[in-house]
Amino acid sequence: MDIHEFDEIRPYEKGEMKEALNQLLGDRHFNKMMQGLAPWLPKGLRNGLFRMMFIGVKTPLDFQLRFMKHVVRYVLKKYARGYTFNHDTISNRGNQLFISNHRDIVLDSAILDLMLHEAGFPTTCEIAIGDNLLIYPWIKTLVRMNKAFTVRRSLKAKEMMESSILMSRYMHYAITEKKENIWIAQREGRAKDSSDHTQDSVLKMLAYGGEGTIVERLKELNIVPLTISYEYDPCDYLKAQEFQQKRDNPSFKKSKQDDLDNMKIGIFGKKGRIHYEAMPCINTWLDELSELPKTEIFSEIARRIDQQIHAGYSLFPGNYVAADMLNGTSTYARHYTEKERKVFETYLQSRIDLVEIANKDENFLRERILTMYANPVFNKQNALR
Repeated sequence: MDIHEFDEIRPYEKGEMKEALNQLLGDRHFNKMMQGLAPWLPKGLRNGLFRMMFIGVKTPLDFQLRFMKHVVRYVLKKYARGYTFNHDTISNRGNQLFISNHRDIVLDSAILDLMLHEAGFPTTCEIAIGDNLLIYPWIKTLVRMNKAFTVRRSLKAKEMMESSILMSRYMHYAITEKKENIWIAQREGRAKDSSDHTQDSVLKMLAYGGEGTIVERLKELNIVPLTISYEYDPCDYLKAQEFQQKRDNPSFKKSKQDDLDNMKIGIFGKKGRIHYEAMPCINTWLDELSELPKTEIFSEIARRIDQQIHAGYSLFPGNYVAADMLNGTSTYARHYTEKERKVFETYLQSRIDLVEIANKDENFLRERILTMYANPVFNKQNALR
């Protein structure tokens, strides 16, 4: 398979990083952003320092280890209360596709990369990112330097099929020939209510590449369900706000600025504790489904992946408080103290106070935020039955 078949969507390769850096430093919007970070430095000196920092960076992995791991560590130190990673079930050789619930636009995969590196894995992940987030050319350049490949959105049916086939072929190529890990979300976009469910269409796309039966094609990817748990979602009030905006105006759509705001707040907002739980590779049970009709196999695989992801949730006191507040019960009271309940109640009101829209419906917003924090409790309970 020729890698140039995937030039339209793939990350940069060794030998392409220098040209990518030149594109980045020549971009007006990127320089404006860099000026905001270091306004006291003249452009020439700023670019010169950036080039010096780039000496020895020849691959996207080099870029991640030189720059991104330090950025992510800083963000976690400043905006989180610790992070943990249970990876006992997975291989340390690479060659697996992590499919996870989606909590943060930018950090889900970035934190995973840091955790893989700190756990001694030889490579990080190539990551799938929607082109709707590549608002400026410099963002596309930067994410391709950071091992990202592009998921094309908003295409016509025929174009979407062609794009999905190309992307699937690339992922099979990355796993089998490049010996990379891959991260992909279980659905398009984040689950605004934190009830995480795998879309059949994602699994169908993964099965377009490779050879053999559906099961054989999926087994080639070594798919590992991954559960991401945040104690606090920095964008919870923005998600609740969007729920009301769509309730009041069914045709409402977020703007590009809304996406940028979500990315910024997701990175620099309060997160509390963070836990990543890698579940066993689905190859351990995929053969059991080989005789299912084609019309049923993807929905059954999705159901089982969901069950694994839900079972892997790390639940915090606020999750249990939210579940009891939502239902008006004390069913989960053994999981939190009265002090922890009051802390969460204060947090909840502070998030509602951040919403600034016309006809603000506090009762509706409260119910939406409570649902976000309660759904992991309900889903884990059902998964473990």
